[in-house]
Amino acid sequence: MKITRYAYSKQFGIDHDILFEDLRRMILNGDYVLTKEVTVFLNNFSNFIQAGFACGTNSGTDALILAMKVLNIGPGDEVITQANTFNATVAAIKFVGATPVLVDADENTFLMNVAQIEENISSRCKAIIPVHLYGKPSPMEQITELASKHNIYIIEDCAQAHGSKLNGKNVGTFGKIGCYSFHPSKNLAAAGDGGCIVTNDAELFEKCQQVSSLGQKGQNNHVVMGFNSKLDALQARILDWKLPFLSGWNIARNQIADRYYKQLSQLPIKFQQRASNEFHTYHLLTIRTEKRNELQEFLKVKNIDTIVRYPTPIHLQKAFEKEGWKKNQFPVAEKLANELLCLPIRPDMSTDEIDYVCDNVKHFF
Repeated sequence: MKITRYAYSKQFGIDHDILFEDLRRMILNGDYVLTKEVTVFLNNFSNFIQAGFACGTNSGTDALILAMKVLNIGPGDEVITQANTFNATVAAIKFVGATPVLVDADENTFLMNVAQIEENISSRCKAIIPVHLYGKPSPMEQITELASKHNIYIIEDCAQAHGSKLNGKNVGTFGKIGCYSFHPSKNLAAAGDGGCIVTNDAELFEKCQQVSSLGQKGQNNHVVMGFNSKLDALQARILDWKLPFLSGWNIARNQIADRYYKQLSQLPIKFQQRASNEFHTYHLLTIRTEKRNELQEFLKVKNIDTIVRYPTPIHLQKAFEKEGWKKNQFPVAEKLANELLCLPIRPDMSTDEIDYVCDNVKHFF
């Protein structure tokens, strides 16, 4: 049996002729930028997230950069985020000229260690960026309380958490701005790249639209310095086609995760800790073992496609060496980088496929 991490063809459903005909029409008509398809999808996505507004961008990275730009975060400011995240989270902080301040990860949740946030809040701190890593909601009640106490912004990195909830509330709506990615690897995947910003603040939404469209307020009326970062119309149509399936896919991911947890819980591995008040969307199903590399090689021979996210933590990346971070400065992030392995979790996985993975993991141990 061969177990893959992605099955893109199955994301379009059985009867996708209507979608493909729409894409053909759009390509031939030149409907590429700022079309009704973009507006329709962003309205539908903001309704799905239960946010007031959504502004399209050409990537999740741009969403983070634009979020900080419209909040006037820049040189001289500090932004707190976690040491175990993807490069884009921290790179975005650097791109606006601000200083990233890292906190370590939590041993059990693999998310930001909230206990370390307050001690890192200085007079220069303007925002916190919690990352809802692997689809698990960050502890937003505590983060919101800290942000309110110190009068700083929350920008949520929701790149892996489309539809994740905490106490019934969607991630992306706790802070001032939520940032999403529609990269092909995500639970809601474009056929290329794309992203968006969600907010409940009408003034911020207008600023996002301006900054993402070369600072324009009306044709050729440039009122602020901006970027050219738009959600492509073809991608918007594809995303809107997939959006009605997303809730079902997220439920299926939970059912698959339950089967993994049940079958592998007696092994010498650890799972990302779960909570009863959350809805985890399992963008990735992570297990933790000191024998990570050996297990990955063993599963590769069995045609099981696993992946390591992220093998080198932020503070040890060459791109950030000027920040002066040192080895062992964030020990939990380093341990997770050495011990986490992502098992396949597609919403279309059969029980036979899940069991095949579980049988081989058990056989390895």
